[in-house]
Amino acid sequence: MNINYGHNPEDIKNYSTSDLRDQFLVEKVFEPGKINLTYTYNDRMILGGVMPTNKPLEIVLNKDLGVEYFLQRRELGIINLGGDGALEIDGKKEQMTKHDGFYIGKGNKHVVFTSTNVKDPAKYYVVSTPAQKTYPNKKLLFKDALKKCLGDQEHMNKRTIYKYIDASQMDTCQLQMGYTVLDSGSGWNTMPAHTHARRMEAYLYCEFASSDTRVFHILGKPNETKEIVIRNEQAVINPSWSIHCGVGTTNYAFIWAMAGENQTYDDMDTIPMEDLN
Repeated sequence: MNINYGHNPEDIKNYSTSDLRDQFLVEKVFEPGKINLTYTYNDRMILGGVMPTNKPLEIVLNKDLGVEYFLQRRELGIINLGGDGALEIDGKKEQMTKHDGFYIGKGNKHVVFTSTNVKDPAKYYVVSTPAQKTYPNKKLLFKDALKKCLGDQEHMNKRTIYKYIDASQMDTCQLQMGYTVLDSGSGWNTMPAHTHARRMEAYLYCEFASSDTRVFHILGKPNETKEIVIRNEQAVINPSWSIHCGVGTTNYAFIWAMAGENQTYDDMDTIPMEDLN
């Protein structure tokens, strides 16, 4: 498990491109037959990829977290970006097709990930946050996700937001999670830009329209922005003080996940365009 430290806004003023990528970018999320995780001190979120091939995989972090088992004091959100697979949660098996999600509450001892077809393995994007209470496990079918259309073609930000883990439809301790898809011809996400000081956010960029698609992800203080060039299936961590938006060379999708003290989705501070520098 890689470690990502919290940052003071003043720290990144003189960061080079390499510094920014080292501190905020998760370059390798999915790797066949492996689990790749990053622990960020920003609201103590853990994020990463689980990609089982010919054998099951299970996240075991008891020594790293000072607990007896991974979810002793945590909750877990999952979205599958790959082929068919299954989760086995304390002995109960749940099938997972592409774009299906799952919420697993605090106290579940064993979560085992498998793929149905080694040649088309599942790609489980996982996000875990600290939890103080146990809420019921819930399978989150893509067809049942809360759907919200935003933006327009004129501003090149026409997109559909699918809310999987959202306080308006289910209880969690703090985790929120969803999936956003940009229409063909649109490139901007999360515009107008905003911050939400009461929670941090991480993006996993995915499903690029072509192999040479790139997203220029913008972060930092609104009056001192910086960018990171993102490739397919890479993640970026945004502290609560940072804006988070981006533009791609073609359309794409991304999974967003938030953690912090406020679960109100619309609790955000929009940044006027004239204030961006």
